[in-house]
Amino acid sequence: MARYTGPRTRISRRFGTPIFGPSKYLERKNYPPGAHGPKSRRKNTEYALGLMEKQKMRYYYGLLEGQFRRVYKKALRQRGITGETMLQILETRLDNIVFNLGFGTSRASARQMIGHGHVKVNGRKVDIPSYAVKVNDVIEMKETSVSRQMATRNLELSTSRSVPDWLSVNRDGFKGSLLRLPTRADIQPIANEQTVVEFYSR
Repeated sequence: MARYTGPRTRISRRFGTPIFGPSKYLERKNYPPGAHGPKSRRKNTEYALGLMEKQKMRYYYGLLEGQFRRVYKKALRQRGITGETMLQILETRLDNIVFNLGFGTSRASARQMIGHGHVKVNGRKVDIPSYAVKVNDVIEMKETSVSRQMATRNLELSTSRSVPDWLSVNRDGFKGSLLRLPTRADIQPIANEQTVVEFYSR
């Protein structure tokens, strides 16, 4: 399973945004990494700004470049506003749903749980993190002690995060479902999706 395994704080410092969650290190060093980070005053070109927005969103959802570009192409083929459709595709990936339901402490941990076969969709095991969850699909943890113990621990660690209102969760039953597709207002993206669309459409 391809994924980014490099230093996360360095990525967050590059963009000045806590992409992987709150970080005290980022608060102490709120400037780009490297020897010239503290005194860098270089102006970014339009291309560089577009690239930064794209990279922020890509790292946030934990996708490699090829995977992210495929999401854009898929959104481009569908009706509606390409940027919003792109966000909906990203938000309704199985790994993101498992994370938002609280069964995973991060998207990376949710992806690992799915890959190891701990998650079922509509009663069937699904081990593909990019699986596109549809409205009314039921996502649940496998009925094994290992899966349930892992989910219990992660739910306890995720109590500070609220479950989006486009999802429903039954913590006692270790299951949840997608009630509706999220709107742009629901998502509050970490980057400007329209800038990302313009970057790819050059």
